[in-house]
Amino acid sequence: MAPTDNAPSPDVWRAAVAEFIATLLFIFLGAGTVVVTGGLIKEGLTSARLVAIAVAHGLAIALLVAATARVSGGHINPAVTFGALITGKINLQRAMTYVVAQLLGAVVGAGLLTLVIPAAAQGNLGAHGLGAGITPGGGLVAEIVLTFALVFVVFATAVDPKGPGHLAPLAIGFTILVDHLAGVPITGAGMNPARTFGPALVAGAWDNHWIYWIGPLVGAALAAWIYEFVFLRSEK
Repeated sequence: MAPTDNAPSPDVWRAAVAEFIATLLFIFLGAGTVVVTGGLIKEGLTSARLVAIAVAHGLAIALLVAATARVSGGHINPAVTFGALITGKINLQRAMTYVVAQLLGAVVGAGLLTLVIPAAAQGNLGAHGLGAGITPGGGLVAEIVLTFALVFVVFATAVDPKGPGHLAPLAIGFTILVDHLAGVPITGAGMNPARTFGPALVAGAWDNHWIYWIGPLVGAALAAWIYEFVFLRSEK
């Protein structure tokens, strides 16, 4: 039966499934690394653990973006989807479908961690939180800047038709990696409301949760608008 005018088309559903799977795997691998190194190996935030967390998140995103780019664009992040929406790269229906799929995938990914990791080692399942001495205002600024860097690279490589699209997964993955090296001690390096939401919901860890929505959405909007109007539309 053909889809109705108000129902997402089959390609949107396929894209949503890709976003669900990719976000699920990202949470399981990224947050899983936080839990394994902190709960099972019982390390504090040493330099070695910081690098492990950053590499795990960066490589996971690089691989998952490469795997889903053809189907959904490889967003795997409501902030990236928001940036695409406000610059007209996708419509509202597709954006909403993506975000729901991303959030559901994040919850399922965090839930799977509870089935794998012993309860005593689960902690907060890698949910994000502010570092020692970091104020909510400072955390908000950090999330804006970190997400700005991510979405700016997404637009420069994956969105810009003249950009190096074949390098987009690697460039995005390295941006995630570098952002984690700088941001984990400050905010946990959210940049992705779904990455924050899944573990927060399953573990009940909601402290300063608003930062991890407002910061990434503002950072994504600024990066998307600047790249769209300064670099893309100015060349037309």
